[in-house]
Amino acid sequence: MANVVCQIFVVIVKAICLVWSWLAKIVCVAWDGLRCALKGWFGRPRRRAMPIRHVFVLMLENRSFDHMLGFSGINGKDIKNGVMRPIEGAAGSNIFQGVPIAPSVEADFKLSKPVDVDPGHEFKHTVVALCGPGAVYADGGPYPPSNRTIDNSGFIANYEASDGTPLNPPNIMKCYSPQRLPILNALANEFALCDAWFSSLPGPTWPNRFFMHAASSGGLDDSPSGLSSAGNTLFDGYTFNHGTIFDRLEDACIEWRVFAGDAFPVTLALSGMTLNELQGRIHDFDDFAEAINHSGYSAAYTFIEPDYGNDLPPSAEDFTCGTSQHPLDDVTRGERLIKSVYETLRNSPHWDNSMLLVTYDEHGGFHDHVPPPTASPPGDGISDEDNVFHHFNFDRLGVRVPAVVISPLIERNIVDGTTYDHTSLLATVEAIFGLNSLTARDATASSLMKLFTRTSARTDAPTGLGPTADAGIVCSGDPPEPGSSSSSGGLSSSGGAGSQDGYDWTRDTQEAGSSLRGFQEIALLKALKNARGRDRAQIRKEYFAATTKGGAKHFMHKVAQMTGKERVSPLPGQAPGIFTSLVPLPRRAWIPTPVTLYRKRGENDSSIRGSTGDSTKR
Repeated sequence: MANVVCQIFVVIVKAICLVWSWLAKIVCVAWDGLRCALKGWFGRPRRRAMPIRHVFVLMLENRSFDHMLGFSGINGKDIKNGVMRPIEGAAGSNIFQGVPIAPSVEADFKLSKPVDVDPGHEFKHTVVALCGPGAVYADGGPYPPSNRTIDNSGFIANYEASDGTPLNPPNIMKCYSPQRLPILNALANEFALCDAWFSSLPGPTWPNRFFMHAASSGGLDDSPSGLSSAGNTLFDGYTFNHGTIFDRLEDACIEWRVFAGDAFPVTLALSGMTLNELQGRIHDFDDFAEAINHSGYSAAYTFIEPDYGNDLPPSAEDFTCGTSQHPLDDVTRGERLIKSVYETLRNSPHWDNSMLLVTYDEHGGFHDHVPPPTASPPGDGISDEDNVFHHFNFDRLGVRVPAVVISPLIERNIVDGTTYDHTSLLATVEAIFGLNSLTARDATASSLMKLFTRTSARTDAPTGLGPTADAGIVCSGDPPEPGSSSSSGGLSSSGGAGSQDGYDWTRDTQEAGSSLRGFQEIALLKALKNARGRDRAQIRKEYFAATTKGGAKHFMHKVAQMTGKERVSPLPGQAPGIFTSLVPLPRRAWIPTPVTLYRKRGENDSSIRGSTGDSTKR
């Protein structure tokens, strides 16, 4: 009898809590909706310097300026004085076995193992690349280290020491000709090319992408460490003391969207973004064209993330067959993405009052000859001590990366040598929409506003960009070429790994690299947001047990299967309303994997294809 009473009491308490949470949510959502409605009806209209209503950002990854555009041969009109000048193209050299090695063409379409490996581009690797062989950063010290200068002399030395040991280290100096990157070159010639755009810190993907969103990394100065940063993920992702650009837009009742080509976009690592995904602000990139081509598309800010490629079973080949232009992937696949985004926007009803930025999060280990300048520290403090690995002061920018600014309000063939970093985009968004700065970094960053010199839209911008280069590489899911057979599973070419059928994740026992652990954190966030309450303890156990590459991939694969296609298709002309925000979050069952299986060690680890070195750096 007592047990029955206790069960009834538990049911009543749960019901009261559920009703209370719904009432609280209704009040919060209704108030926010009313606040935005009142602001729209009675608020003072913002003064905009230019007639830009839509800002689009496509951020790819891991390529330096010299590597991508150093041999483009572009001459353009300098935005400062109107004089034609060549861009700051490839130059300089690094020493290898006593011989100076200068940048040269032609870079391969992808780095292929075992000849090549994923170049090191974590914080410590970038110190060597910028400051020379043997350079070491003293935690909390000056950058460059004492008795060192930044002369960009260590790219070959850094690549030579990368995990897996490349057979030809000077390959890191190789660059692309315009013939291999016709899309990026066409846009750089047609609109504005920034040849002094630097990543926001001398380090890897994650903190640089955070700077694009928050003008800060919250103190994160290297790739996520996985277990040591679990405190962030177990609550709600990475937080920043002054919030993100998405928070600023939300507070100002300005709509935003994210279109993701990947199940685990890095944007989901930000606090609250998994909930935004369920509430209809984050969409699959497959829905991008339909949304943008609708006359009612009203999002003022749209961020686009690529597909990061194969990182789930049955594939054992990292980051191939994506669209991010990761060094281990075919660069032409990212060219197709750039072409798709541009042509969709160019032929949409929103072209006349839009801008598109195409840039890269960081250099990926590839050579660039321009020393990064100093920068203003964000000054927002450390949001979580687990973020701090080197006590870097964030007073130095990272390696130079490509950046092309596209808009019909920009004259043709412009080059801009202004020093920019990723927070320059934030400074531009803040100027356009009347928002306050997030940190001291974007407050002092140069904005792009001077590029928009036209008062009416150009009509001569190309509506199509022509074909991409043919790399001769085919992935599963690619449309077959005329006269060809069906595409292969995985990546296939003269140097590819081919099919990954028969992949056994329990035998892939290499330690999961920092970037893969970062993706795994995103998977954990998604799982905890979608799972039933009684499954969450098991999910956490499996997350902590999955320390190998195979285990991490298996965990992520399970999350992808559990969450399925939970993203809401964009409703043209409509923001997520009160009804969308109040729909109960779906709860899905988690099929457990015994924790002991994550700890299983294969009898012959060398049987794992593509397992040479740590290929999970981003």
